Amino acid sequence: MAEVYDRWHKSRPGEADKPCGEHTSKTRKMVASSEHGQGKRWQVRWRDASGKQCKENFAKKAAADKRADEVQADLDRGTYVDPERKKQDFRTFAEEWRTSATHRERTEVNVERALRLHVYPTFGNRPPAAINRTDVRAWVKERSQVLAPISLRTPWNALTAVMSAAVADGIITSNPCHGVELPEPRNAEVVPLEPLVVKALMQAASDRYRAAVRLDGTTGLRGGELFGLEDHHIDLDTREVIVEQQLIGPDKGVPYLGPPKTDKSYRTGRLSASAAEAIKLHREMFPPREVEIEDRTDPRKPKWRKARLLFLSEANAPVRRGSWAKTWARIVRRADKLLEEWGSPLRVPEGATLHDLRHFYASVLIKHGATVKKVQRLLGHAKPSITWDLYVHLWEDDEDDTADIMDAVLA
Repeated sequence: MAEVYDRWHKSRPGEADKPCGEHTSKTRKMVASSEHGQGKRWQVRWRDASGKQCKENFAKKAAADKRADEVQADLDRGTYVDPERKKQDFRTFAEEWRTSATHRERTEVNVERALRLHVYPTFGNRPPAAINRTDVRAWVKERSQVLAPISLRTPWNALTAVMSAAVADGIITSNPCHGVELPEPRNAEVVPLEPLVVKALMQAASDRYRAAVRLDGTTGLRGGELFGLEDHHIDLDTREVIVEQQLIGPDKGVPYLGPPKTDKSYRTGRLSASAAEAIKLHREMFPPREVEIEDRTDPRKPKWRKARLLFLSEANAPVRRGSWAKTWARIVRRADKLLEEWGSPLRVPEGATLHDLRHFYASVLIKHGATVKKVQRLLGHAKPSITWDLYVHLWEDDEDDTADIMDAVLA
């Protein structure tokens, strides 16, 4: 029950107490309390749903009565929110949301990074209630100067989700992100690597990584799936590769094993004869050895265990993102040199990464008649629409024969 109290006067004066010389009342004896004249006179007191006692002070009784009515109405409706919680800054509330929300391992890493780098610098110290739609529009405009439209999606989704959680918790009445438009991403067409460039990359890789590059170019694995392979995931007798986990390398901390990107990413692929031979040679040169690594493939039961990873770094440890970037740069330089020695005008495209071998794999499938559904399954895309959006131009005919078709129909 929300009630209003007079802080300056005793609610239960004694018989011997002297009346207040400053204030009088026709209905009760006014006796000054120890707080007389200190701070705001009128205090609203109530207990929240958990039984915690809450207080707010007001200078005018009318304001205190109004607040008491509001609190009581919220308590009766079950929509009451602790005033202190409403004063929380965005960063504090967002961190509570982030650490309690259910995310896939990789998504959790991306959300933490997006909030830390792109949202907190602008909104971190402000309460959610102090962020309006104009502020959000200004943030989108500012972030668009440094992030590509597609890259802006992750921090935008994180901001929108936090604000939606604030609405659900009664901290704000509406989501200021609603109605704000983002710049449309311009999807550049995927240009697959030329076969000769892929051959150069495979040959340019060092002995330790040559099988990894060949395997990636002939199976289309994601980088995390490739470096998350354990020895038992490769069966040379049946020439199969099983994808059931990936190596995740966060910005901070050490790599760990997590589940594949989506449910559709669990799959079994076929090894080409050359890939199988490369794996056989790799095992002879670099026998799989056990490394201690955290396994989060079951988020409910993370554990440390020994894993016989197929591909390890020069230090015989799980491959880190930063060290692989340097290794890949060396492979690219050697591949360009090989292409030059071969008399080819081709070079490895600027900005090409290991992921481009995945695009190459998809392009070969499409060129040889694979359907959208088949490419989706082999690449482990969550939906056929993702495959279609990425590679639709590769399914199109080289020549536009619509004019001839129309004449043939109307003739």
